[in-house]
Amino acid sequence: MHRATKIVATIGPASSSPEILAKMIAAGLDVVRMNFSHGTADDHRQRAERVRQAAREAGREIALMADLQGPKIRVGKFENGKIQLEAGASFILDASCELGNESRSGLDYKDLPRDLKAGDVLLLNDGLIVLTVMRVVGEEIHTVVKVGGELSNNKGINRQGGGLTASALTSKDMEDIRIAMEIGVDYVAVSFPKTATDMEMARQLANIAGQPYGLRPRMIAKIERAEAIPALQEILDASDGIMVARGDLAVEVGNAAVPALQKRMIRMARDSNKLVITATQMMESMIHAPVPTRAEVSDVANAVLDGTDAVMLSAETASGKYPVETIETMAAICLEAEKSEEVELDTDFLDRKFSRIDQSIAMGALFTSHHLGAKAIVALTESGATALWMSRLWTHVPIYALTARLGSQRAMALYRNVTPLPAESSDDRDTALQQALDVLVERNLVAHGDTVVLTVGEPMGQAGGTNTLKIVKVGEPV
Repeated sequence: MHRATKIVATIGPASSSPEILAKMIAAGLDVVRMNFSHGTADDHRQRAERVRQAAREAGREIALMADLQGPKIRVGKFENGKIQLEAGASFILDASCELGNESRSGLDYKDLPRDLKAGDVLLLNDGLIVLTVMRVVGEEIHTVVKVGGELSNNKGINRQGGGLTASALTSKDMEDIRIAMEIGVDYVAVSFPKTATDMEMARQLANIAGQPYGLRPRMIAKIERAEAIPALQEILDASDGIMVARGDLAVEVGNAAVPALQKRMIRMARDSNKLVITATQMMESMIHAPVPTRAEVSDVANAVLDGTDAVMLSAETASGKYPVETIETMAAICLEAEKSEEVELDTDFLDRKFSRIDQSIAMGALFTSHHLGAKAIVALTESGATALWMSRLWTHVPIYALTARLGSQRAMALYRNVTPLPAESSDDRDTALQQALDVLVERNLVAHGDTVVLTVGEPMGQAGGTNTLKIVKVGEPV
């Protein structure tokens, strides 16, 4: 069955072998996330090559996403690897400390003492440990443990409510962007952006690094700082999409605020013609168990019903015991949720104005296919822009985007309700349309007698030139 919602999965030790990758692709994997917080440049190169090879063998194009580490603020290492913090105890975060113990730990972000004052609340290890700042003395942050627990090496630190000044792009991120371009990724996910400027800087670095390889990757802003929420529209405008990164965001704004923010972010992204990925702990229990919890099933289904382009897996596929089963289960949940999605095109089109011809054609294709009961929409596209616009509004009609550009095929692997397919280049419109229909028939996606809505641009091969909508019955001359 055609599944509209895409699946992003992180690869790691549990999913790097060619055999597992092949099974993950067969199970429904659309986009591979490479987490640059872990692993060496050679690890990422090797994994990217294996993904590309597995995708070729499966006859599909899988998008690659490089997820930058960003300025994740962490405690240092401990003499014995971990300590136990008790509620009510004093504890010092010391920017000058090399190796921590039961009374203090080091910091990887040396400017943290200058960002804090008495009364601030720090959340460590994804909020499992809570410290209250009593005073700041030089390089030392003196705290009292409010909620204790085990603290091990390099666990993250967040300030409740946000407000830390660390730049979104570190020197490591800049080097990782260069490596990502060398590898040939399709998307770059930027961690902890606070403003549009952070995304603009990342895009500029990626474009420069990608120039020798002819790459201009799409940029995804990970929304995980409290400061990003009031700047969300400007960040969207500067990005190709956003990720609802619920882990760090929940620590900064509170767990209770995240569900409503998720719905708001998905709605804003779709209204802005941008992509949106919902991430973090979606199938967390499947790291160790072969089935998800009922709450996780509802979580994935609700993200689908909200209109997310993709749902993402992290540790579930990177280090979990059941990477293939997790993707199979997530795909089944997405399919079931999509069956109940209501089409509201007539309402969606109210008060909408289109200034571009190609966007008007895209919207016309949606409206026409829905009301005619068409079997498919077929978009002949160069850049994928027409397919992106079509994917912003929901119909139960699958969109097949055909392009001769490999980069566009891979990028469209993330677009909701869009299946990218290869197409031969042709300067003749009718020849190109017939070839497109032949591809769908060969793949058993449409059959003779089916109504299909086609979009194409003339002159052929020109990005942004979609200007024609045609309705045909498969088997009849185009």
